[in-house]
Amino acid sequence: MHGLRVIAFGAHPDDCEYHFGGAAAKFVEAGALVKFVSVTNGNAGHQAMEAWQLAAIRRGEAREAGRRLGIAEYQVMDYPDGELMPTLEVRRDVISAIREWKADLVLGPRPNDYHPDHRYTGIALQDAAFLVTVPKIVPEAPALRRNPIFLYFEDRCQYPAPFRPDVAVDIDAVWELKVSALDAHASQFYDWLPWLEGNADQVPLDAPSRLQWLSRTRADPVSQAVRAALEPCYGVRAATIQHAEAFQLCEFGRRVNPPELLDLFPK
Repeated sequence: MHGLRVIAFGAHPDDCEYHFGGAAAKFVEAGALVKFVSVTNGNAGHQAMEAWQLAAIRRGEAREAGRRLGIAEYQVMDYPDGELMPTLEVRRDVISAIREWKADLVLGPRPNDYHPDHRYTGIALQDAAFLVTVPKIVPEAPALRRNPIFLYFEDRCQYPAPFRPDVAVDIDAVWELKVSALDAHASQFYDWLPWLEGNADQVPLDAPSRLQWLSRTRADPVSQAVRAALEPCYGVRAATIQHAEAFQLCEFGRRVNPPELLDLFPK
């Protein structure tokens, strides 16, 4: 796995950390080169702060989260939060980022998510999945000779089809590191999201208590489908894993069989 090049796209700063932070940390430990990209600058994700101020804060939070996870690079594009559309400009920027990273694996949201920015990030990735190999498209960024493997983050959306876990990673050993990366996004996890969810009064004031609260409130239960996807790698231990991240193989991009896909992911 040493030298494997992985790029993950989120619609906002903190999306990659939330869906891929644990697996990303394990990829880094195994010698892979990991890059995160936020397609928007996150400037709408606050109940009071001015957009220009929030964008600057979120860039800084992203840098710190990336540093904590040990990833090689964290890029925040400058598309406005809440206004992303699947334009040719967005597609070109996504294609360029994938090519410049010389990616082997590309991850991001499915295109049927609750948030329009998530959906359109997913569409941009789907649209890029073939075109990254076409030299006449975005000619200033040399085309890849081998198509990357594209995968989706896990989500809870059911229409038009529920998420299908094709590969899952045990992140128990790096759960605290993932929580630390989420903690770097203080404007989101201690301010905006609690305000949005109506539980701002429950956010602790001191740092250690905040980490414990974040670990408790952002720990999604492992579904039975994900637990089944853990079994090929972890055997009977799959039944006791507390934290996992799962990914669905995109039908676009390079196709691999299940054993090949499992071999590409850290154990």
